[in-house]
Amino acid sequence: MGKTKIIDEIKDKKKATPVVEGEVKTAAPKAPKRKIVSGIVFVDATFNNTKVLFADKIGNTLLWSSAGALGFRGAKKGTPFAASKVGDIIGSKAVAIGVKDADAVVRGVGSGREPAIRAFMAHGIEITSIKDATPVPHNGPKAKKPRRV
Repeated sequence: MGKTKIIDEIKDKKKATPVVEGEVKTAAPKAPKRKIVSGIVFVDATFNNTKVLFADKIGNTLLWSSAGALGFRGAKKGTPFAASKVGDIIGSKAVAIGVKDADAVVRGVGSGREPAIRAFMAHGIEITSIKDATPVPHNGPKAKKPRRV
């Protein structure tokens, strides 16, 4: 039984990749797949959360994040501080792929509308236009019938 174990261990060692002496393995820095110069940043600011999405000019999504994804829970997700952290994360990732300018489209009435855009701009990205695309109901749903008591 002792011989077979030794033979198996020798076979396992041969299967391992050989290491050249003096060679240090380091991970190569991850290069972006493509360079994007301009795009659109979508900010969805609700009372409960703030979501930021970055897309190219055609509309293909490249980067996204939200306050909940960053670890904020409960009522803290809807705060301006959480929104600024989300904008900061997306801004740093956008700079890494080479973004110079962007348009901003804001949806919702939450308190994270401005802080998300300001944090995004803090990385040196120029915002060329800001559009408010908050959905507004024309008439809303049909009202409930009055209660009969």
